[in-house]
Amino acid sequence: MADEKKSFLQEFKEFALKGNVMDMAVGVIIGGAFGNIVTALTDSFITPLIQAITGSDSVEVGGEFVINGAHFTYGAFISAIINFIILALILFCMLRAINKATTAAEEAAKKLKKEEEKKAEEAAAAPAEPSKEEVLLTEIRDLLAKK
Repeated sequence: MADEKKSFLQEFKEFALKGNVMDMAVGVIIGGAFGNIVTALTDSFITPLIQAITGSDSVEVGGEFVINGAHFTYGAFISAIINFIILALILFCMLRAINKATTAAEEAAKKLKKEEEKKAEEAAAAPAEPSKEEVLLTEIRDLLAKK
């Protein structure tokens, strides 16, 4: 049971840290933020522009434009752009840290594997000491050869 849990958790960790999954998560988050920009653009500029095309009066009021009763609120659009840039910067920093940690872990694993291979090669290259049976048989052979 413990092995199954460990195996499951290990598999999930490998899945979650794969580059494709992280890229997909970033795409979903940035896509959501970009969706806010598009919504703000539509709500703040395009819809009022369509309404204003039918009218002729143009007045600027405070932080918005009013044309023939249509309000152009550019503050929400600028806010959405700033939110998108901040979110993209945070995600970039987060993914950069994850990639560095993943790279460091992979390098450590490669180094450990090389050390293990080197030890295995050294063990294989070193002559093995004869077993007790071989030593005894050699002694018997030598004694028989003397007779």
